[in-house]
Amino acid sequence: MDERHVNILRTSRAEISRLQLLSVFFEEEILYKIYLRSQVIHQLFENNEELDIDKLELFHVQFTASLIELLRKIKKSNEKNVSLIYDEIDLNKELIRKMSDAVFSEKSFNLDKQKQALKINLSLRRLYEVLSDLSTDFPFAKNINAFSSRYAKDFFYDLSTEQLATLIAFDPKDMYINVHASIERKLMGLLCKHEFRTEFFYGLKSGQLVVELYKFIDIDKHFLFFPRRNLFLFFELSELEGIDWTNNLSEKGRLVQELSFKNDKLVSDAAALKTYIPREITELLEENYLKISDIDFLDHLNNFDVQANILKAMLKTDLF
Repeated sequence: MDERHVNILRTSRAEISRLQLLSVFFEEEILYKIYLRSQVIHQLFENNEELDIDKLELFHVQFTASLIELLRKIKKSNEKNVSLIYDEIDLNKELIRKMSDAVFSEKSFNLDKQKQALKINLSLRRLYEVLSDLSTDFPFAKNINAFSSRYAKDFFYDLSTEQLATLIAFDPKDMYINVHASIERKLMGLLCKHEFRTEFFYGLKSGQLVVELYKFIDIDKHFLFFPRRNLFLFFELSELEGIDWTNNLSEKGRLVQELSFKNDKLVSDAAALKTYIPREITELLEENYLKISDIDFLDHLNNFDVQANILKAMLKTDLF
């Protein structure tokens, strides 16, 4: 066996090894069948020195080399697209992390608004005692304004300055007023009657000003607390018409679920895309496999350049 013969066989083995690696990567049956058939063709030349070794070289030049180049181009394109998918997954994870923090804060808000209602109820009970005793003692619970300071930005709903002005308007003759607080007389009477049993309803904000809304637990009545003036007044739900009650918090929770589901799907898509081969190419490979499996394949090898040209044309397309 001359040196040229040996070199062509060595080059053939290298080409077939590259094809094997790509067939394993893509996990496409037709590629594996082409790889096996290429091995058979190589073995045929290796075991039969009388065959024209140039035909083996021609086979690889016309077919294997173009196929490997095409598959590498597809692999590179797929990896680029997969990289974009994982970039999106990472961005979604960051959004999920940020919004999960907000959802966690919502749980804290739900707990703290119960504590705030207890503070308000205790403060109103003390205010009643202060007013009854004509005392100047400070009636409010410790850090009563901390709740609004912490949660108003994310958890209170917006209202206009006109709506705020309407809500906090009152007639002084209807009020109990002392140095520390002002409360509607009828409101204090109703609070006493129902043993100061109220719960937090909603929070409103207008610029830097906030209003806390409360409702009686036992009856369908509502009142507000305006911390800037330590003011307590009745209000009617009809006065809140026009306020956007869109709950962005539940929306964040929903988005966390949607993004998590989307990421699961993107991971699955990335796995499928990594080894994706366009249908028109697999169909072409099916044709090629049939040709190289033909028992008279070697006799017609010079005509195989038609298929080779199709493979090369694929390399110049914008499919990838």
